[in-house]
Amino acid sequence: MTQSEPYRVTFVCLGNICRSPTAHVVLEARLADAGLADRVTVTSSGTGGWHTGEPMDPRTASTLRGSGYDPTRHVARTFSIDDYAESDLILVMDHSNEADVLELAPSVEEQQKVRMFREFDPEADPDDLEVPDPWFGDSDGFTQVLAMVERTCDALVEHLRQAE
Repeated sequence: MTQSEPYRVTFVCLGNICRSPTAHVVLEARLADAGLADRVTVTSSGTGGWHTGEPMDPRTASTLRGSGYDPTRHVARTFSIDDYAESDLILVMDHSNEADVLELAPSVEEQQKVRMFREFDPEADPDDLEVPDPWFGDSDGFTQVLAMVERTCDALVEHLRQAE
């Protein structure tokens, strides 16, 4: 990270209404708490465009709100090739997202920006780096995803702090 330009992190999931907006909201809050909000910008997007322009899933928003986060500013958008130029680090939630994002990469060098989000999770099994999609489940899935995202974002903040 340089002082003149913020480091840019983009989270990607399928529809940009559950997992990636959760990570977006949590990382922004963690960066603010760590005094890094002016040094890192955060965005999120989805590989599918059917929710573009919509708010996050109401269950996601409720889970975030219940844990003290503000979910109100999110508007879903679709990942595009332009995100490569606008991102320093692209964190995907599952291997399907990873394949879709890598397919859009303008070069092999740009592909190096793409990593699995849970690579930063201190509790992750190296053979299972996916964040499960809670969309088809009950509220417990959203709570579990939030806990996974919170601990991973804590580790990500430390990684970003050390990269300064």
